[in-house]
Amino acid sequence: MQLVVARIGRAHGIKGEVTVEVRTDEPELRLAPGAVLATDPASAGPLTIETGRVHSGRLLLRFAGVHDRSGAEALRNTLLIAEIDPDELPEGEDEYYDHQLIDLDVVTEDGTQIGRIAEVSHLPSQDLLIVERPDGGEVLIPFVEEIVTEIDLAEQKAVIAPPPGLIDDRADEVAEGRGAESGDDGA
Repeated sequence: MQLVVARIGRAHGIKGEVTVEVRTDEPELRLAPGAVLATDPASAGPLTIETGRVHSGRLLLRFAGVHDRSGAEALRNTLLIAEIDPDELPEGEDEYYDHQLIDLDVVTEDGTQIGRIAEVSHLPSQDLLIVERPDGGEVLIPFVEEIVTEIDLAEQKAVIAPPPGLIDDRADEVAEGRGAESGDDGA
């Protein structure tokens, strides 16, 4: 199975280094020197990592055969893809690979069907589960412990405790209720 583990950013310096947007929780394993990675577009690879280092909080990589700025810049926006065993699990207890989450049914704690996870979006501040609703719409669910209370791979479901307004119009109902109360006191 193939997993996207990084996206190449801009060139750094003149010796062929590139910045990378890491898309794995295991960069020390997936992006280590000597790792051979497939690419998207496929014509850019495969790429073998020659060196890696952290500079100002960003991971910098250099690939075998890329030793100048123009070669590095030509790789910009290329996705780096690692081949992994589909049965392999992340090291952490509450960690999941994207492919484990895609197609899970999403239900609330009371069993209400919300939809199915179509995609996992990795943003700088947090990950989002993009859930397709049965009516064809979609809802974005922050992948945080307070909202996604359980992932049950055996049952193929994700259980959520959505705050008012995340899934439906409960926030509007709460706001309307408060508005009526404040109007009753004559203030």
